[in-house]
Amino acid sequence: MRLLADESCDYGVVLALRVAGHDVVAVIENGRGAPDREVFARSRRECRVLLTEDKDFGQLAVASDLGGEEGVLLIRCPEKSRGELPASIVALLETSGERLLGAVVVWTPARTRFRPIHGGAGTRAE
Repeated sequence: MRLLADESCDYGVVLALRVAGHDVVAVIENGRGAPDREVFARSRRECRVLLTEDKDFGQLAVASDLGGEEGVLLIRCPEKSRGELPASIVALLETSGERLLGAVVVWTPARTRFRPIHGGAGTRAE
C-alpha cells in the first residue's frame, strides 16, 4: 500500500510499515514544516493514504470527497499503548488495508472506525 506519514505520525510506525513491504513516504524526511493543506494535497496527488495523529486531516478529508485511491488513517493512541502501536498498524493494514481507500479511518487500541467518503456514508466500528 502507498502511504504518506504526516510529521505527527510516530516514526516507529513508518519503519514497521516499510519492513512489512509498504511504500511509505515520511513528511519528516522530506517536506518538514509543510502546512496541513499542502500535506493533504500531496497525499491525494500521489494517491497515498495519509497516516496522521492530527485530527485536522479528518476534517479536510470529509470536506474534499476523497477518491478511491487515497484515504486518511487517524491514529489515536494513548501513551500507555504506544509500544504496541507499530505492530498494531501493520496488522490493521494486513487485515483491512483496502478499506482505508476512499475513507477516513480512526484507529484506537480498542476499535477501528471506518467512514467511507467517496460513494458511501455512515460509520462502522470493528
